[in-house]
Amino acid sequence: MIALTEAPIDDAAVRRAVEGRAAGAVVVFHGTVRDATAGRRVRFLEYEAYPSMALAQLSRLAAEVRARFGLTGLACVHRLGRLGVGDAAVVLAVASPHRRAALDAVEDFVVRMKRDVPIWKKEHFEDGAVWVGSPADPQGTRTEATA
Repeated sequence: MIALTEAPIDDAAVRRAVEGRAAGAVVVFHGTVRDATAGRRVRFLEYEAYPSMALAQLSRLAAEVRARFGLTGLACVHRLGRLGVGDAAVVLAVASPHRRAALDAVEDFVVRMKRDVPIWKKEHFEDGAVWVGSPADPQGTRTEATA
């Protein structure tokens, strides 16, 4: 299951998509909208995408991560549109015979998704809005640890 949606994500369905008898570990990651960025209060986020390209790149990334980490399953659903503080923006589930591979796969997938997939985030603050990664981004040059 690889999908983009404007509706709230059914995290239980994402988890079910990867469960199986070969899974010794299932890790579910919820990327949620936080209430502040670099000391500025976040009101809401907007996500936009180039859907056909984003889905193709998410599918390719999923296949690469599954193969690299020996996963038995990987599912990812990413929200588009307006999201409030606390909403899940992305739910990723991976299944593996062993926990280390599952945990490492989540990190690898999320880092590469944020870097390579054409999904764009606009943060709306009390005093304005910025596209994440733009020169106006209050986080400046982003590192993998802060993104």
